[in-house]
Amino acid sequence: MQVSARNALKGTVKNVIVGSVNTEVTIEVAPGVEMTAIITKSSAENLKLTEGKEVHAIVKSSDVIIAID
Repeated sequence: MQVSARNALKGTVKNVIVGSVNTEVTIEVAPGVEMTAIITKSSAENLKLTEGKEVHAIVKSSDVIIAID
């Protein structure tokens, strides 16, 4: 796999919640560190996403906002 994005995190699918249109996928990228992606149901089916499958989470963002209390 080659992508131009530099924000690619390898992880393991921990949970898949299939909805009528979208699917929520939770990925563990480090012990105790999880991120969740909402993708189309058809994309999840095409990728054959199941718990335990190794995946790459590729983050594309034009802005990162930092806040403090």
